[in-house]
Amino acid sequence: MPVFASTRDVVLRRAVLALFDATCWFIATVALVGARYDFAINEVQWGAVLVYAATVMLLQVAGGAALQLYRGRFPIGSFDEALHLGALVLAIALVVGMAFLLLVTEFPRGLAVSVPPGALMLMATARWAYRALREFQHPQAGGTRDRALLYGAGDLSAHLLRLMDHSPNPPFDVVGLIDDDPAKRWLRLSGRRVLGTGQELGRLAHSSGATHVVLAIGGDDKDLLRSISETVDAHGLKLLTLPAFQRLGEKQPQLENLHEVDVTDLLGRGQVDTDLTAIADYLSNRVVLITGAGGSIGSEIARQVHAFGPKELVLLDRDESALHGVQLSIYGQGLLDTPDMVLCDIRDAEALERVFEAHKPDVVFHAAALKHLPMLEQYPDEGWKTNVLGTLNVLDGAYRHGASHVVNISTDKAADPTSVLGKTKRIAEELTAWYADAGLGTFLSVRFGNVLGSRGSMLHTFTNQIRQGGPVTVTHPDVTRYFMTIREACQLTIQAGAIGQDGEVLVLDMGTPVSILEVAERLIAKSGKDVEIVFTGLRSGEKLHEVLFNRQESGTPSAHPLISRVDVPARHPSEVLDQPLTLLSTGSLTP
Repeated sequence: MPVFASTRDVVLRRAVLALFDATCWFIATVALVGARYDFAINEVQWGAVLVYAATVMLLQVAGGAALQLYRGRFPIGSFDEALHLGALVLAIALVVGMAFLLLVTEFPRGLAVSVPPGALMLMATARWAYRALREFQHPQAGGTRDRALLYGAGDLSAHLLRLMDHSPNPPFDVVGLIDDDPAKRWLRLSGRRVLGTGQELGRLAHSSGATHVVLAIGGDDKDLLRSISETVDAHGLKLLTLPAFQRLGEKQPQLENLHEVDVTDLLGRGQVDTDLTAIADYLSNRVVLITGAGGSIGSEIARQVHAFGPKELVLLDRDESALHGVQLSIYGQGLLDTPDMVLCDIRDAEALERVFEAHKPDVVFHAAALKHLPMLEQYPDEGWKTNVLGTLNVLDGAYRHGASHVVNISTDKAADPTSVLGKTKRIAEELTAWYADAGLGTFLSVRFGNVLGSRGSMLHTFTNQIRQGGPVTVTHPDVTRYFMTIREACQLTIQAGAIGQDGEVLVLDMGTPVSILEVAERLIAKSGKDVEIVFTGLRSGEKLHEVLFNRQESGTPSAHPLISRVDVPARHPSEVLDQPLTLLSTGSLTP
């Protein structure tokens, strides 16, 4: 019953708006007859005037319905509504005015020119009054909703406020704005005024009763975000932000995109500039195969590649649940009943051959791998089967079926390998270089460090340990690692596929190494819990500090400022097949 009542109210409001606009034509017509002719026109002229008024009123309602002005297409009083309303009035004025001037000799000619602007002025004035009433009326705080301050008084704040004002159940009551620009000291947006600057944040939050701060500043300045986050944390408030909207075709942010700031937001590099034209040239209308498509890296690459309109996007993984998840995230359904969802283990050369034969991919992103360092130290043969032999199967299939681009996802642990993970990924880079020399397509590797938020990552481990009350385990107080967000790593990986040359290893600029201890301390501080940190010691094969290049490598610039090039020696596949696990046990990685 409430649903029908709500629908009836909406229909009634729209009908009233249409009736009001039609009435504006009538009022303008009668008023201008009085003002211009002092109502001193004969009965025949009155008849023509009334027919004119009825005609324009009818056309206003019909035209407004056709343009969806009375169907909620535009917010009342918005620029878009004003533009369409003005265009409709102009069209009616020209069509009806010309018809009456040419065909109705008794019609007072001055009305054809003067009535439309008068009617439009009445419509616009009423809308301006409606909008002014909404914007300058102080919103009443909801009894159960949290109070929030918006940090930033620009276009993004104005957009968020409009969304909240039109939402039937907004997440917050916004009680004011904060902005560091002195020129905005007396600015008001949607009835909320700028209360002060960021330096006054604690006092303003206390006086207004705000418990949340929403960062509404355009761009993706990580230094600013970290500074505001520290201030907010110091006053016991919660900071929310919007994701950086960088994917092709993304729309303006919505309220559901707001999320509490976490370590991923604070450690990420920020917005990555990509050459969309170069990417589109090798992805659009091509068959693209992604191995390990259900993993953190593979699934994000799949989502980003999908935006470029491939002819077919083939997603391959040995985990059916992971495939279900990525299909759901891209297509909104997870039926797993189409040929582009492939359940296959890259270790199975025959099964993989059937996949290449069926789809004949133009582009291959090879993201399937075993990646947990301590696990592979215990089971090196499993790492060999997947990271070396499985990669060999993928490279060989792509080579024999004529793929134009093959991008092998590698790791910084391959730069100067001391672990099974690093050694297997290094051999995969060398195999990729051999196929680059042997084939016609472009075979290359992309090397980067740890990815924030991936499954089984440090963040997940720390978060779970904190949730359970601790302790949080850190290997060493001085250990550092390179980090990237999943999105930026995948963006640069796709970009690397566009600019990379045959046989190269492209190394992503990971920024400054991050102290693992500081990350743990920040997560504990944000949780508000008293959790102990325990140092467990470095594990077998683990380094205190990772490197992106080994002693024999020197990165050279590429076409992208965040991507460098290095060369690795090629390794013949027969050497790998003839010496299973020998390369790992001896530690030798030179041919």
